[in-house]
Amino acid sequence: MEIKPVAHIYTDFRTKFGVPRQSGVAEELKGTIVFEPYYRDPEAVKGLDGFSHIWVLWDFSKAHRKEWSATACPPRLGGKVHMGIWATRSPFRPNNIGLSSLRLDSIEFSDKGPILHVSGIDMTDGTPIYDIKPYIRYDCHPDAIDGYVAETDKHRLDVQDPDGLIEALNISSDKKIGLYAALREDPRPQFDADDRGLRRYGFYYDDYDVRFVVNGSELTVVEIIPSPRK
Repeated sequence: MEIKPVAHIYTDFRTKFGVPRQSGVAEELKGTIVFEPYYRDPEAVKGLDGFSHIWVLWDFSKAHRKEWSATACPPRLGGKVHMGIWATRSPFRPNNIGLSSLRLDSIEFSDKGPILHVSGIDMTDGTPIYDIKPYIRYDCHPDAIDGYVAETDKHRLDVQDPDGLIEALNISSDKKIGLYAALREDPRPQFDADDRGLRRYGFYYDDYDVRFVVNGSELTVVEIIPSPRK
């Protein structure tokens, strides 16, 4: 079977670091899905505006490897405990396929064909999209058992911006809200996370390099450096 992208999603994350580990946990983060020229027929999205959410199948394009491993170390377990690959959502999979449930905010019709405006994203900028399907209520299982995730679900961090660095950014208010949401979800790699405020972390968001420290459950933004996309 040949599989090829039908679209790409455009977000504020240039690298994997900082991207939420699960779709929907930071509902404030937005993206736009732009179809490839061959798939820009407006008829292809007819009826999609009647759904609030969509399933998106996509390519872990920044995690391709020649070999695969039968186990992975979930961040929820500190990045040091091995679990079977099928029991994780690790990007390092035999076929590198991701699955996300996104809110469909609106459909825009433009000279680039239909553009889907979505929120709750967990992809980097330019991620290839393989397929899109409507999310329906039967996809939800209220009695589902969450395995080890139920035991390790972490609390959110309290984000502090004492110098008003985020508010001073030359970006929209929606993007600022999205940045707060990304920081709140604790983007640090859990296998070497420092919670004493001694280590400085950072990730690229929009046209900026955002740097922070974490002390206990409090994250403090300490520096934001302009870093335009090339």
